[in-house]
Amino acid sequence: MNVEYRVKPAFAVIGKEGSTAEGPGFIQRLWEEANACFSEISPLAERDGAGDFCGFWGLMSDFSRAFGPWTEDFTQGLYLAGAECAEDAAAPRGWVKWIVPGFEYLVVENDNGGAFETGLAYLAAHDLTLVGAAQDFVCPKTGKGSVLLPIRRL
Repeated sequence: MNVEYRVKPAFAVIGKEGSTAEGPGFIQRLWEEANACFSEISPLAERDGAGDFCGFWGLMSDFSRAFGPWTEDFTQGLYLAGAECAEDAAAPRGWVKWIVPGFEYLVVENDNGGAFETGLAYLAAHDLTLVGAAQDFVCPKTGKGSVLLPIRRL
């Protein structure tokens, strides 16, 4: 298991929003919709110095939109599938923008699935507390995914 710590200041993501109330498979449906319409937000997506996208995010929040962990044993909450963008970018019609507060994260690579559970076990073993909702990240350069578990709000 590859685990690291990372500090990330507040950032924004424009994406397609859904909730667990929509039933099984809603996250996959959100990603399919976001990918199918990506050209609508591509010009707004943040890029690095080489012109590559900065990141694709599966953001989670409790229903209060305060970025608390999903409730009922991590089974109930909101999800936003999208791309990192400038904080002042306006979401086009049919899209939603979330601004994620800054956190220090425990980052767990998601090579074979189970990264969230692995991260929770790591937190418990190292006497760390989850202080917000976990976030899924996909690096556009490598295609590798990871789960970021917030352990301190900035």
